[in-house]
Amino acid sequence: MAATAAVQEAPTSTEIDQLTRIRLELATLDQISDNEKAGFLKLVGRYIGGKSEGIQWEKIKPPTDEVVVPYDKLTAFSDDPARIKSLLDKLAVLKLNGGLGTTMGCTGPKSVIEVRNGLTFLDLIVQQIENLNHTYDSNVPLVLMNSFNTHDDTLKIVERYKDSKLDVLTFNQSQYPRMVAEDLTPWPAKGKTDNAGWYPPGHGDVFPSLANSGKLDQLIAQGKEYVFIANSDNLGATVDLKILNHLVENENEYCMEVTPKTLADVKGGTLISYEDRVQLLEIAQVADEHVSEFKSITKFKIFNTNNMWVSLKAIKRLVEADALQMEIIPNPKEVDGVKILQLETAAGAAIRFFDHAIGVNVPRSRFLPVKATSDLLLVQSDLYTVEDGAVVRNTARANPENPTVELGPEFKKVGDFLKRFKAIPSIISLDSLKVIGNVWFGKQIVLKGKVLVEAKKDEKVEIPDEVTIENKHVTAGPTYSNL
Repeated sequence: MAATAAVQEAPTSTEIDQLTRIRLELATLDQISDNEKAGFLKLVGRYIGGKSEGIQWEKIKPPTDEVVVPYDKLTAFSDDPARIKSLLDKLAVLKLNGGLGTTMGCTGPKSVIEVRNGLTFLDLIVQQIENLNHTYDSNVPLVLMNSFNTHDDTLKIVERYKDSKLDVLTFNQSQYPRMVAEDLTPWPAKGKTDNAGWYPPGHGDVFPSLANSGKLDQLIAQGKEYVFIANSDNLGATVDLKILNHLVENENEYCMEVTPKTLADVKGGTLISYEDRVQLLEIAQVADEHVSEFKSITKFKIFNTNNMWVSLKAIKRLVEADALQMEIIPNPKEVDGVKILQLETAAGAAIRFFDHAIGVNVPRSRFLPVKATSDLLLVQSDLYTVEDGAVVRNTARANPENPTVELGPEFKKVGDFLKRFKAIPSIISLDSLKVIGNVWFGKQIVLKGKVLVEAKKDEKVEIPDEVTIENKHVTAGPTYSNL
């Protein structure tokens, strides 16, 4: 048994009474299915009665190259088109599409934010898979896991692809009731029946929801063997034939893509060898006295990109056996002045339940998420081009790492970000950019080295067209000072 699994102990009478009350309250709610009610009760039951064994730090071992395979050590394969077609015909691509764009000031699914040249995340994903299918005469379907927040809008957007040569399948992940923190009462049972009373329980829900939707059996019936799962906002998460071939050849049931840590990634989950199995270690599992060690980029050199390749038949076997008991992530929030609790799980934590599970240490280019407008600036700049839907890094940049970009709150919303740039500057030779205050950028600007642009309170800084700024501190004054 892995160290973080819940200890199986008989529930106390108090726990039974509490769970019985929650079951009765849940029965009054008709907005969700019986499968969702059952899944929610299992999660709550584990939370109420589960006593987790902590990670024993001294048992943690760094994974070997057999456990986390270097990308350049993957099984070699022929680039014969017939071989590639046979591989692709075993594959489905699943994008986690339950997130909203609210943190960037947008309404609706995050995947419909425009990334480059008027193309959204979803447009780029569709182009990538269409190009694969056209090139190799294959039939890789695109599967979207929506949430109740994104389902209706996504269906409208998917309509635009109805004439494309691409099968687009959609299903919803579970809809669970938020619980009032003080007594764990499902909030909708207290009258909070609008969307604020509900939540999607994390991307660990992808496995049971794929099965409950019928899409898992549908894919298996079509001869699909593997599903590539990734966040819809990770522009680097394209189909990689080398990884797929390695999994098919070695019969690995699960593969997590990891990539080398930088100082920006120190809180990211990492893969470890623990009691002879590969396991994901998250910072929340680490005792306080070991947190600084966990954040070390010399001891724990890799982190989880949330790109996963998983055997469909293995998912079916484990879901039917109710064997995917991932660690529960309690997520406390305050909504409308009420302290509530959400219980969630993460798909990466499922790795320890699959046979012959591995990690693959992939190039950083496969991790290109857009979480904020600072990320949007990078992917809209001349650092990248788009080729057949794939966002490709410009080889003209000598530095293998991207520039660090910090934009003030004035740039947080996509609409404000776009208004403040007449055009995205050239940043091929930029090391870092920090923007503070009421700043506006012209067009054909080139930024190099370290650049700080600062507008103090009640000031406005306008960077004129066609200027080059290198290693400067720009303020509202007539000249730029050196950094």
